[in-house]
Amino acid sequence: MMRALSALIKAAVFHGYTEASQLQSLFPKDFHKNLRDLLIKIMMDNMNNWRNQAVNSQDFLTTYVCAIELASTSLPRMVDFDWRVDIKTSSDTITRMAVPTCILQMKVQDNIDKIGNTPDVQNVNVELSKETLDTMLDGLSKIRDQLSSVAKR
Repeated sequence: MMRALSALIKAAVFHGYTEASQLQSLFPKDFHKNLRDLLIKIMMDNMNNWRNQAVNSQDFLTTYVCAIELASTSLPRMVDFDWRVDIKTSSDTITRMAVPTCILQMKVQDNIDKIGNTPDVQNVNVELSKETLDTMLDGLSKIRDQLSSVAKR
């Protein structure tokens, strides 16, 4: 019973449900009405506290995100990365050209398809010009700022 209640609360927190009708959708149609209403009332009273605890608890997020990834299709996950700057040179009898480029090497883990299986890790190499790298860094900065503003709430 405790596992089922814990899973129910985690699902409600994960989906951000705050209204009784949303929480009601988590219960089976034939669930006891009075017990369902009591649980919904308790969940609504404690939702803000549980949401704050979830944000502060890396263990909760790791466990629940793994469960969600198994239940649905997810994007590959970057495991590690490395980078270097190379200089492309070319010459002819008149001029020399030196163009810096960034080589980004990422280790990307495939989707988890079954519990107990270790997904494959692939190496992905990307070559970025200075302009492309600037665009990517600008986009990542915007993502960082948005994540920071959400985390402060």
